[in-house]
Amino acid sequence: MILSKNISQTCVYSMKTCGRHPFCFVFYSSFLSLSLSDPEWGSCSLGVFVCLGCSGIHRSIPNLGKVKSLLLSRWEDSEVQFISERGNDAMNAVYEAALPVYFYKPTHRDCQVLKEQWIRAKYERQEFVENGKKLIYEDETRDGMLMKRGRDNGQFLNRRFVLSLRDGTLKYYTKLDAKEPKAVIKVDTINACFQPDKIGNPNGLQITYLRDNITRNIFIYHDSSREIVEWFNCIRAAQLHYLKVAFPGATDAELKPKLTRSFLKEGYMEKTGPRQTEGFKRRWFTLDHRRLMYFKDPLDAFAKGEVFLGHRDHGYRVTIGLPAGTQYNGLWQYGITIETPARSFLFTCETDTEQKDWMSHFNAVTVESGSAHHACQCVCAGGHESGALPCRGHSFLSPLLNRT
Repeated sequence: MILSKNISQTCVYSMKTCGRHPFCFVFYSSFLSLSLSDPEWGSCSLGVFVCLGCSGIHRSIPNLGKVKSLLLSRWEDSEVQFISERGNDAMNAVYEAALPVYFYKPTHRDCQVLKEQWIRAKYERQEFVENGKKLIYEDETRDGMLMKRGRDNGQFLNRRFVLSLRDGTLKYYTKLDAKEPKAVIKVDTINACFQPDKIGNPNGLQITYLRDNITRNIFIYHDSSREIVEWFNCIRAAQLHYLKVAFPGATDAELKPKLTRSFLKEGYMEKTGPRQTEGFKRRWFTLDHRRLMYFKDPLDAFAKGEVFLGHRDHGYRVTIGLPAGTQYNGLWQYGITIETPARSFLFTCETDTEQKDWMSHFNAVTVESGSAHHACQCVCAGGHESGALPCRGHSFLSPLLNRT
């Protein structure tokens, strides 16, 4: 039979009560009220509901390939019975029974490679079914070759990377047989997030870390999507190991948010200098929690400067527009002013939509409760274009230091 709209809505309600994929953003209300044309999908192989995007991934995996639309496909009575007896919560209890805290579960906002490898790890390889099973992400050492973008020439070259769980470090070497690493990166300073569009590769991963109290970016990829996602989760496993040793009394719920995270927002804005009489220049901005970094180019190794966004109660404020009398000679008209205890920062956006989106993120950060450890005002990483104070430096995991 072909499910009618009323039956499909019942299925959606059933999914609402029995669970769903963590990143399958499906339609919890009726299709008509949401004006959505994309149908719901169900896996006849697993007995779970999936969204349109995930249905394609399921279909590409032979053992999971039987996926049907709730609206357009013909469902046998046995298939309806099969999926009604299971559902996402029941299947999650099986396939995520031993899911490690560090393993990243994608959301609907994440890139395709994370979603695909999550489905393959969970359903195809069934990595999280058996409790007590040692996973490859927890190996003492991971050693392999990754393509790394050169800081100066922009070329991607093969580099050897070594991640040590015991030492809590990620090292990379310019040559396979090199005795000394080019860089030794402490895992507690690392943030890693996938950036396929920015890097120009579907498996592109950006690693941000602190070197000599200066923020440094490196951009890597691997031709194998499984390999690069394994590296990503190995880094998270190493971070969790470090945190558990450093803070033995902390719970998993406390530690998990301290692992890698996606940037809140990235994009171009124009900015002027500290005297606010210099010309506005276009810069690439990255908002990483309370750190607003800006670069001349999105793939720059070092930020030209950073602005710290503290709490409103500590003198930080964000307003739409530029101060009266500002000498503005830029191309973009939609202004934003960030006031800190040290100085004001002036920016302009290309569109009002971009302005509102940046404002939304800035306001959310400045009302969020923070720690006294971050009571700095502005840090400058790799230059003094902004006239900002030098960076004192802090670990990406350091907010946990103030939990007592």
